[in-house]
Amino acid sequence: MADQPIIKLRDGNMMPQLGLGVWQATIEEARNAALKALEVGYRSIDTAAIYKNEEGIGQALQQTDVPREEIFVTTKLWNEDQLNWQQAMESSLQKLQLESVDLYLMHWPCPGKGHYVEAWKGMIELQQQGLTKSIGVCNFQETHLKRLIDETGVTPVVNQVELHPMLQQRELHAWNAMHQIQTESWSPLAQGGKGVFDQDVIKQLAKKYGKTPAQVVIRWHLDSGLVVIPKSVTPSRIEENFHVFDFRLEKTEISEIAKLDSGNRLGPHPDELN
Repeated sequence: MADQPIIKLRDGNMMPQLGLGVWQATIEEARNAALKALEVGYRSIDTAAIYKNEEGIGQALQQTDVPREEIFVTTKLWNEDQLNWQQAMESSLQKLQLESVDLYLMHWPCPGKGHYVEAWKGMIELQQQGLTKSIGVCNFQETHLKRLIDETGVTPVVNQVELHPMLQQRELHAWNAMHQIQTESWSPLAQGGKGVFDQDVIKQLAKKYGKTPAQVVIRWHLDSGLVVIPKSVTPSRIEENFHVFDFRLEKTEISEIAKLDSGNRLGPHPDELN
């Protein structure tokens, strides 16, 4: 799997630490981005039913020379389908032209609806049916995670949350780690570097290592033990985002970036989105 770090999940399955995100991409953009990413060396692609571009990923998987078993594919159960998980999964697999995915994530807890435990039981069934190798969640807070674990005895292998230098979620990351839940960062560059790339510490590190601000931030995620899925449909950017394995940040530099944490979310709060 190229020269990239691989994470061992709590269920024993292996996941590349760096992947391609395709949020807000059209079907055609998603296909082209995935093909470029696979050519560059990425071996993990993250999509979702609500992105409405699973077909594009399916087309790329058919067209690439990279064998299926080398590619880690993630998709997600959308909020409206929490009680319709079987059909939702079958629809995703059809669009992806796959018999199974590597990771299936519940997209949001939607606590106001109160269906997430039932949805999780459904996802456990999907895993037992062999339709997904691993199951996890997105945007879950400690209270939601505790409830899942207490009521089903099955712990998610991944919790994918908004995480970037301005929103570092350190307490949640630590809680996840304590329960062997891998934290995965969405919007890792704070949506195109909003307010992150022009921070002095990021600019200084980019200069020191001869890298771009984006590469420095991706390296920060990797060095912090996070799985990271920077989104891009631009071929040069997809390539640039992958060239981060030839340097590492020092502990003191990671501490400097830690000071950027302002707790500012770009997306909705998990307790409030229903």
